[in-house]
Amino acid sequence: MVKLNRIYTRTGDQGTTGLANGERRSKADLRVEAYGTVDETNACIGLARLTAEPALDAMLARIQNDLFDLGADLATPPSDKPLGYEPLRIVPAQVQRLETEIDALNANIPPLKSFVLPGGSAAAAALHLARTVCRRAERLVVALSGVESEAISGEALQYLNRLSDFLFVASRAANRDGADDVLWVPGQNR
Repeated sequence: MVKLNRIYTRTGDQGTTGLANGERRSKADLRVEAYGTVDETNACIGLARLTAEPALDAMLARIQNDLFDLGADLATPPSDKPLGYEPLRIVPAQVQRLETEIDALNANIPPLKSFVLPGGSAAAAALHLARTVCRRAERLVVALSGVESEAISGEALQYLNRLSDFLFVASRAANRDGADDVLWVPGQNR
């Protein structure tokens, strides 16, 4: 359980932060950048929830909680040292739930014949912003997984990949199932 009774600790004043296993890393470390960008994605989703319809809002609330799980997963690198607790990891059921919700949202949306520009409704625009930040988080996690001394669970990467898909489909659902999508017109302003 997390207990925060003191917000500032001064332990990061020299540019380092503590991982969940107690290890200190630079605040510019790739792992810290990855889970920080997951947190940024979560904040964007919080913004989208302000104007989301109730069913979509409930999905987004579950995702926000999952993103804290993902942050904990990324903040706890695998180690041979005993931690004294079971580290929180993303599990296949969380990825599967996203797939189920993508399919449900997408069922009533007509196929695209052009790329979609971010916009339409306020909820859709916020969901597009969350999608782009999520894609950045995914790129950072991919980069982190390419570092020989770092390890990332496959489910963590799958979750981010599915989440960006979810956020795209959710933006279309928020745009009255695609009716209010703003479509790209190639070369329109030449």
